[in-house]
Amino acid sequence: MSYIEENLMNDEHILYRARLHWVIFLWPVIWFIAAIMFISRGGHAAATAGCLFILIAIAKAISSFINFSASEFAVTNHRAIAKVGFIRRNSLEVLLSKIEAIQVNQDILGRILGYGSITVSGTGGTRDPFHNISDPLELRRKIQEQIVILQKP
Repeated sequence: MSYIEENLMNDEHILYRARLHWVIFLWPVIWFIAAIMFISRGGHAAATAGCLFILIAIAKAISSFINFSASEFAVTNHRAIAKVGFIRRNSLEVLLSKIEAIQVNQDILGRILGYGSITVSGTGGTRDPFHNISDPLELRRKIQEQIVILQKP
């Protein structure tokens, strides 16, 4: 059972789930390609550098996989919930009625590939950013739709 499912309140259900974008695996791939380029050049020094790059690629791939697997984002009928991290956990659970603003940041690559950062601003000045969210505009839209539904009499 996921963190979000374990922490649902009475009469609360999940309306939308979001994930991290696959772009978090881009750096391990780049390190692996660099390793292949070094190894293919031949020579002892190039092979040593290539092996080092493979180790870096593996370490980054494991880190990215853990980050991808341990991150959850959801909109329920009462809250916006986000949890990032495996050993060191960062979670955000904000009642929809307490959300003042949702900011989406996307650079050019993020717009092309469909990822970005979301910052949820709650009452009291809390600002919690979450990076590399897949389809952040859809997540923002789902939160805003649910806020409108809750505000109707």
